Amino acid sequence: MSRSRASRWAATAGRVALVAFLALAAAVNGASISGGRYVAPVIASAVVCAVALLVPRLRWPLAAFLVTAVTAWWGWLTVPLLGIVMFDLAVARRTRVAVGCAAVALGVNLFGCPATRVWADERYVSALFVLTLAVVVGLWLGNRRGLIQALAADMEHLRVEAQLREEAARVAERSRIAAEMHDVLAHRLSLIALHTGVLSTRSGTLPPPVAERVGLLRTTSVEALADLRDVLGVLREPDTTQPGATLTPVMREVRELVDEARAAGQHIELTTEARPEQAPTTHRLAAYRIVQEALTNARKHADGAPVTVRVDYRPPATRVEVTNPPGTPRTDTGGSGYGLIGLRERVTTLGGHLNAGPAGAGAWRVAARIPHPPGIEQNGTLT
Repeated sequence: MSRSRASRWAATAGRVALVAFLALAAAVNGASISGGRYVAPVIASAVVCAVALLVPRLRWPLAAFLVTAVTAWWGWLTVPLLGIVMFDLAVARRTRVAVGCAAVALGVNLFGCPATRVWADERYVSALFVLTLAVVVGLWLGNRRGLIQALAADMEHLRVEAQLREEAARVAERSRIAAEMHDVLAHRLSLIALHTGVLSTRSGTLPPPVAERVGLLRTTSVEALADLRDVLGVLREPDTTQPGATLTPVMREVRELVDEARAAGQHIELTTEARPEQAPTTHRLAAYRIVQEALTNARKHADGAPVTVRVDYRPPATRVEVTNPPGTPRTDTGGSGYGLIGLRERVTTLGGHLNAGPAGAGAWRVAARIPHPPGIEQNGTLT
């Protein structure tokens, strides 16, 4: 049984026990008045009020009006039952109705059963205390429940908002990957079209079968380039969609990025294993983005701390590791906080995995491993 369900069962059992006790007390007190003259009507009234208070569908408005009427006649015998009604109304934030029920019950009781009037023998002090306590406790509990519900709604809103932001980061990263692949593939297809075009101008010097194959390659490459532009061109950056924009691949290397960061004052130790050309283009782009994000985070959260960058392009997997010790966080920078989510989406799309977290002694470490596709040779080309 869950904790919330157990709490509801406990609350229900406590309410049943309290209502039964108050109804029994009313019956016993009624039996002690005038030699048991009021036993039967008091018991009947107490049972009817108890049933109305215990059945959820009858608590409002039947229970409120019924208990108010019974209390107006029987006075102090059923005042505790009226207190439960006022408690329920206060929890539901019907304070005016609760006060009105108490005023009606106590006011009409001036003309009720003489033996049980609240206003005799100063019993009204105890009655007012019980009813006031019920209202105060009910208001406190109602406000507490309202606050808890508001906090729960805020938490749910924040959870949904966080999910939407994470999804937006994943979508943005996928769009960026598609745009970069558009650049790279368009560049290579353009080279194929260019060289086959040069060969086709010399088709007269080539054997007919070779000239035919060259023409087919040129036509196919041009058509593939057009299809690629139609499918992925919409995902390009705005400045590259302008007329006359060239299809130059975004292939900056990690070393260039590190040199720029050093020029900006960042202390970086870079270790590179093998040449970048030994890894697929998508891996080189991913390594660049990982190092870029890690250096940015190091500047934000550990300003002035040295950063160690290690990139290994050798098969069977491209490995990237960026580590920095603790430093002084900067307060003049901001960001979405979803950069690592986008990077993890990129690495996962390539079949790898990325870990980011503490590395001991307050240091921070970002590490990724991206396996090479089957058939990749040492120089990064397909076999």
